[in-house]
Amino acid sequence: MMSAGDELQRTIDEYRSILNETVQNRNDDLHWELVQSKLSETSGWTTEGAVEITRLVREYGGFILRNALAVANVLNIEDGELGY
Repeated sequence: MMSAGDELQRTIDEYRSILNETVQNRNDDLHWELVQSKLSETSGWTTEGAVEITRLVREYGGFILRNALAVANVLNIEDGELGY
């Protein structure tokens, strides 16, 4: 069984390989539509899901999402009420 830390690292590595070119080629502004497009084309996200993920990232950032992930893990909540 994979630990939560290993699962998180695997997910980070997956998204890094998908989004690395987008991040490297940016000036100051990130092209969120391109990020959403890449998420839906290569990661199996629906357009709605990709928009929601990028909204969460933009509005909350890594600090709060990292803590939300930890709480969800402790409470064993995988998909949440929205069912993404």
